[in-house]
Amino acid sequence: MTEKYRNKFKTPAEAAKVIKDGDWVDFGFGSGFPELMDEALAARRDELHNVRIRGGLVYRPAIQVVECDPEQKSFQYYSWHLGAAERKYHTAGRIHFAPMLLRLLPQMYREYLTVDVACIPVSKPDADGYCGLGLASYCWKTIMEKAKTVIFEINEHMPTLQGVDGSHRVSLDEADIIVEGEHAPLATNSYRQPSEADIRIAENVVREIPDGATLSLGVGTVPFTIAELLAKSDKTDLGCHTGTISDAFLALYKAGKLTNKKKEINTGLSAWNLVSGSQELYDWLQAEPQLFYPADVDYIHNPRNMEKISNFISINGGVQLDLMGQENAESAGTRQLSGTGGQLDFLEGAFLSPGGAGYICIESARRDKKGELRSNILAAIPAGSTISAPRGLIQNVATEYGIAHLTGLTLKERAYAMIAVAHPAFRDELKAYADATFK
Repeated sequence: MTEKYRNKFKTPAEAAKVIKDGDWVDFGFGSGFPELMDEALAARRDELHNVRIRGGLVYRPAIQVVECDPEQKSFQYYSWHLGAAERKYHTAGRIHFAPMLLRLLPQMYREYLTVDVACIPVSKPDADGYCGLGLASYCWKTIMEKAKTVIFEINEHMPTLQGVDGSHRVSLDEADIIVEGEHAPLATNSYRQPSEADIRIAENVVREIPDGATLSLGVGTVPFTIAELLAKSDKTDLGCHTGTISDAFLALYKAGKLTNKKKEINTGLSAWNLVSGSQELYDWLQAEPQLFYPADVDYIHNPRNMEKISNFISINGGVQLDLMGQENAESAGTRQLSGTGGQLDFLEGAFLSPGGAGYICIESARRDKKGELRSNILAAIPAGSTISAPRGLIQNVATEYGIAHLTGLTLKERAYAMIAVAHPAFRDELKAYADATFK
């Protein structure tokens, strides 16, 4: 196999030579990050001008093409969704942020975006020259079709699953250049201990999840706490169709709750687009590939696929909501914190699903840097903040004080439902606003 592709193998430094001034380069999304190509491209800083790089939700602590070029003369980095390192870079004015909805991203690449070079992290190939896309199916197959040059970066740590029907599979035949080398261990993520409020929010949501539900869980402490409570509950035959598979689903599997038996599509399989979590999670993917259906954004994030699944439950977090139900999930004023990502996709899918429901989980209030209590449920989302989800798509808002069921309510009824789950310290002023504003 190696002999067949020998002429495609190059060192990262040699591969980076194909990138020219003004090129658009894709680094991908999530835990799949081409670190060798990042380092090799950064080493060419003094040779290049205005190379533009797209990426997003990077879990690694640093991006070398950003670190090496603080004046951004050689490299301009554009993020679709800010991870922790990208958030710091963006706040410092070191990178750009471009809003998008994940389900529309493949179409953006097909119709609107230029891709000169795609740097794609893949697993070790099998004997036939096939690789898996590791921790990020993303929309790599669409990007590969658009790219003028395709570079595969073989990461020896990536899980090698290829999807039961090849949904996660690529061939070395599709690469123009192949690089390999020693990589750092895969980036892992863990969750903070849940607060009392987190646990109460989770308890409120778990009470409404039916047997046989298929879950889409956001990444965070509350979704993980929901999974832990479900694992200890009497709920049975839960399923997974989610943007990012995480340790929450591993907990359900270990408890015997994750069977995917009730799903009308991909029956028996956990379907996902990205992976984020512990090494134990990655080892699970490697050990039992027959349990999973990793697939493109086009498929996983398509609400028309979710509507085929009965009792599809979408659970996500937010930053702020207002009395009409509008949600800010991604910014603090004009300061970008993350991105819309797939939240809208799964809210719509849950809305369309027979018996389905979407939940936004949020603590009713928080302490600011001065220790003052601030409500996360506001009369109105402040000017400059993002409206990540419109009021018409928000079905349920869960706080530690209960769940506001908003579907079909008037503006005043919505406001009163939101006030009922707001922190008691703010209810009077919210009610005064509601009474003066909504007739």
